[in-house]
Amino acid sequence: MQRSITIAGAGLAGLALARVLHVHGIASTVYEAEASPSGRSQGGQLDIHDFNGQVALQQCRLMDEFHSIVNMGAEAMRFLDPDGELVGEIPDDGELSNPEVLRGELRRILIESLPLGTIRWGHKIASVTPGDGHRPHVINFADGSSVSTEVLIGADGAWSRVRASLNGAMPEYLGTLWVETFLHDVEKNHPRSAALVGSGAMLAMKPGRGIFGHREANDVIHTYVVLKKPLEWTQSVDFSDRERALTLVADQLGQGWAPELLELVTRGETTPVVRPIWGLPLEHTWDRVPGIMLIGDAAHLTPPDGDGANWALYDGAQLAQAIAATPADIDTAFTTFAEQMLPRSAASSIEGYQSFEQTFGYNAPANLRDMMNRAKTYGHQHQ
Repeated sequence: MQRSITIAGAGLAGLALARVLHVHGIASTVYEAEASPSGRSQGGQLDIHDFNGQVALQQCRLMDEFHSIVNMGAEAMRFLDPDGELVGEIPDDGELSNPEVLRGELRRILIESLPLGTIRWGHKIASVTPGDGHRPHVINFADGSSVSTEVLIGADGAWSRVRASLNGAMPEYLGTLWVETFLHDVEKNHPRSAALVGSGAMLAMKPGRGIFGHREANDVIHTYVVLKKPLEWTQSVDFSDRERALTLVADQLGQGWAPELLELVTRGETTPVVRPIWGLPLEHTWDRVPGIMLIGDAAHLTPPDGDGANWALYDGAQLAQAIAATPADIDTAFTTFAEQMLPRSAASSIEGYQSFEQTFGYNAPANLRDMMNRAKTYGHQHQ
């Protein structure tokens, strides 16, 4: 007899899990804090890799839907010096090995693939009381209600209530924050910025600070300013005053920046949003309780390096496959999954921290040049 399966969180990990379970004829219930699919902005563009994210989407049987939302040509990458000079660029290879899609669109196709009623919107989890093998796990919601379940998968992100109930680690601020804004209708209204960023992504760095521009679907540039700052700095700025805040953020970059690069920031058309970068400590653990598992950021939150969303999708799909293989023995499925996920996520987390520091840290400009030189050498060797 199938035990009740409850998923905390309707992010990419939880949705992929629910979808692959559905493909195998296994029902689940997803509890999500947001009031609706459009309850908040879903972030920017993601590159979905062929060795993890796309594998998961194949198991979701959603490859046609995935290809319909790809932003063609967006895999290109440009590296600039702060003075605006081109260091090098990597063109889009046209092979769709790591195609770019909007996170919100990817989430939409996953949501639409589930039976109505699978997701219970507006259920913010306040706490979780794990069971003991004789009593079920209890999820307590912020509105005072609660539900019991025999099987609970925590896919509830960085600040996972499920992880907290298992005495898991809390995320740590990593000393870097990103400030985001957008430019719209860039071909018409911001042609210099459109040419600067190109069809994909553009990165210009100084030690510990930089500008990252991402060309997204619908003629939009998503600008991120990267700053090494204490977390308290965010309290000193009134980010609701858009123009003043963006000017102040641009000032934090210091001297020596090309005007056309600074325009990506100062001409931003949306109120800036500050996103401190958090990560779980390397080699963190949590109590293993029968009937509970963690996936995605709840299990292995690392700084953004292009792989977090991919591993979240992969976690969800792989756990669903393990459950489908032994649906009457969930704990065996969890053990099988954990034996693969834990060492993989540990290695990936180390790579993620290293990649983030190499790209955005204090030696970033030299690292970018080394990256481009290696790419050029590799290209010449394989011509």
